Amino acid sequence: MKLTVVGGGSTYTPELVDGFARLRDTLPVEELVLMDPAEDRLELVGGLARRIFARQGHPGRITTTTDLDAAVDGADTVLLQLRVGGQAAREQDETWPLECGCVGQETTGAGGLAKALRTVPVVLGIADRVRRANPDAWIINFTNPVGIVTRALLQAGHKAIGLCNVAIGLQRKFAALLSVEPSELHLDHVGLNHLTWETAVRRGGPEGPDVLPELLAGHGDTIAADLRLPRQLLDTLGVVPSYYLRYYYAHDEVVREMGTKPSRAAEVAAMEQRLLTLYADPALDEKPALLAKRGGAFYSEAAVDLAAALLGGAGSPYQVVNTRNNGTLPFLPDDAVVEVQAAVGAKGASPLPVAPVDPLYAGLTAAVTAYEDLALRAALHGGRERVFRALLAHPLIGQYAYAEQLTDRLIAHNREHLAWA
Repeated sequence: MKLTVVGGGSTYTPELVDGFARLRDTLPVEELVLMDPAEDRLELVGGLARRIFARQGHPGRITTTTDLDAAVDGADTVLLQLRVGGQAAREQDETWPLECGCVGQETTGAGGLAKALRTVPVVLGIADRVRRANPDAWIINFTNPVGIVTRALLQAGHKAIGLCNVAIGLQRKFAALLSVEPSELHLDHVGLNHLTWETAVRRGGPEGPDVLPELLAGHGDTIAADLRLPRQLLDTLGVVPSYYLRYYYAHDEVVREMGTKPSRAAEVAAMEQRLLTLYADPALDEKPALLAKRGGAFYSEAAVDLAAALLGGAGSPYQVVNTRNNGTLPFLPDDAVVEVQAAVGAKGASPLPVAPVDPLYAGLTAAVTAYEDLALRAALHGGRERVFRALLAHPLIGQYAYAEQLTDRLIAHNREHLAWA
């Protein structure tokens, strides 16, 4: 089995490699290819990756390359984790929206749109080359904004599925609070990427009893503190929103906070430099503790589980993925990409039935889906008017004066990445 990681020079790749090493019985990778245009980073990450495999006794071979065609040639699965523009572009995404009083964030709002515009054309170009190399290869997309990028891939006819670590992270947290194994809990996870709610937490599988009321009653303060939302709000909702909902439920509070501290991008950039220094140490043969602060907890477990299931192996039968709606949420278009529990196998993902969604969540989900449709049109076809329409439609923006200002700032800060600008 050959698995290729595009964006393999990321400082987060050792987390992924550690998962491949630990879970080799689930996903027996024979060749792991790390591809990245940044050759200096790639060699540091690749060296550590080989030492991690050696320490854990993994027999697979790890290769590194800057040649995309060589990397995807013969690959059974290609995992995308790229960042067009690097941390410098992320820093901009998180700062210039604040000038207009809007959230600055790399996956939602104006910053998320900027990332989508930079990313979609690049990902589609990569996917075309994957399809030419091996039309049967699965593309697992972890590149943000996952929903929009995955929708672009599916609309272009690619064999693709999106992945996020929010659901697996919550599953692990809930299991720890309830003192059970994570595999015992099945989440009724509903919504879009970075816009989801846990409407039930079931013991034993999709038909198991719902222990969410018990979880909120006994551990609501802890869950609320993790989400940085009031306990009263969780009790009122009766569900657990993802932490990204804080951008919607406490927008002005978040904007004030962002204006008083360094951006997350700046923190990550500094952390990456420390990580690369650690990776250069030939004695290091495991992922360093600092990597846990980089983000993406449990990403490796989710990636291994998904790849194994898609390749007909030992992956879990039910997984939270980003896939085509196809009537799963009847208030959304069929070609929307939703993030829900699905039965995953060699033929792909089949979403499980979803109980009727409360209008409180359905309304916001429909609004953000409309924005994502407009965002994808802007990413595919360009043009100032399309960017403006997407920004005007986003629930975190909405006002025409903000949308006008943000449109100009977005184009100015991303001109080098926009072929039409």
